[in-house]
Amino acid sequence: MAAPRSRAQRRHDAEQRLAHDIDVWVATASPDGTPHLVPLSFDWDGETLLLATPPGSPTGRNLAATGTARLALGHTRDVCLIEGEVEVLDLDALPRERGDRFAARTGFDPRVSAPSYSWFRVTPRGVRSWRESNELAGRELMSDGHWLDRPAPRP
Repeated sequence: MAAPRSRAQRRHDAEQRLAHDIDVWVATASPDGTPHLVPLSFDWDGETLLLATPPGSPTGRNLAATGTARLALGHTRDVCLIEGEVEVLDLDALPRERGDRFAARTGFDPRVSAPSYSWFRVTPRGVRSWRESNELAGRELMSDGHWLDRPAPRP
């Protein structure tokens, strides 16, 4: 087992995944608690993850109803879990450049796909990352939307 990574190294690794991975596992629950898990393509702009799915799908309905999601990147021995707040957007609500970036990165353009899609913008509120049991301590990288390796911004 490798030595545990520092918080700064874990954050760097998590941000590399966000910048370079294309797909993320999206866990949601319906208002009555029924769980749902799907992989979706995403784009990371340095602050939020942009997802697209039909608004009538179980994931789309759950994201809209609860306004929250849990996302997972990586493998079981190198995981990054993200708890986020969700904003639902119509396809024409984003600047064209952001939609173009999503399409170029993922190879999928929901603006021209059928059935109809919506954007779901996820703002991370919490991020945890670990590889092995020796990294469970200190796995929290973000809390209340602020990275823990730097001071929170002043109101």
